[in-house]
Amino acid sequence: MAQHGTIRIGIGGWTYAPWRGAFYPDDLTQKRELEYASTKLSSIEVNGTYYGSQKPASFRKWHDETPDDFVFALKGPRYATNRRVLAEAGESIDRFIDSGIGLLGKKLGPINWQFMATKKFDAEDFEAFLSLLPGEADGQTLRHAVEVRHESFCTPEFIDLARKYGAAIITAGDSDYPSIGDQTGDFAYLRLMGTEERYKAGYGPKALDAWAGTAKSLSEGHMPDSLKTVSGQQAPGARDVFVYVIGGHKVANPLAAMELIKRVG
Repeated sequence: MAQHGTIRIGIGGWTYAPWRGAFYPDDLTQKRELEYASTKLSSIEVNGTYYGSQKPASFRKWHDETPDDFVFALKGPRYATNRRVLAEAGESIDRFIDSGIGLLGKKLGPINWQFMATKKFDAEDFEAFLSLLPGEADGQTLRHAVEVRHESFCTPEFIDLARKYGAAIITAGDSDYPSIGDQTGDFAYLRLMGTEERYKAGYGPKALDAWAGTAKSLSEGHMPDSLKTVSGQQAPGARDVFVYVIGGHKVANPLAAMELIKRVG
């Protein structure tokens, strides 16, 4: 077992007009924005897969435009998670898995299955959903993460279910959503949503140091004091860590991610 996992840090998407000039050079063409972003960040969470299907050619293009060690996290389709009965999501899940995501090869990172804030925890139905998530796509091992946003999930029963199926629970940082720090998979997934306009890099130095320290602790297999857990159990073993700066003062998010990358080394 390695003494620490790999920490990857990035943002949500790469197309956002206010980033032109603030993050992207003024003379950079839009078609080269992914290429540029992938040289400054180590990962990107793709939001477009949440709203609609992507063509296999898109996944192949993303793969070819980015460095060998770059990784994409993909959002699972809303058609799978925004439904009353999760046990009926199988067709939507299969359609997404078969859409060509395996063409990303080793650049395929975790899949974020995001649930609406109104979705409440139903143990039987949620387990049915987790049981539908496949372990691979086109020969690539899949890593699943669940982003839940209702207080009813703050129960040991949910933690046990996620751990049973090896799904990571996404930790919401600096947001109004419940923040669950329990580590239930072999990787950690954090989404930071608290960047502010008053800081050039979205966060002040102390906050950046704190989040960088949290990521490093998780990668080494330690449960940092900064994370609130439901079960109170420690994170066993080293793990890869994925951190995405999302929301907040969005124009500053790339700079925040870059500052975090500097701090984790």
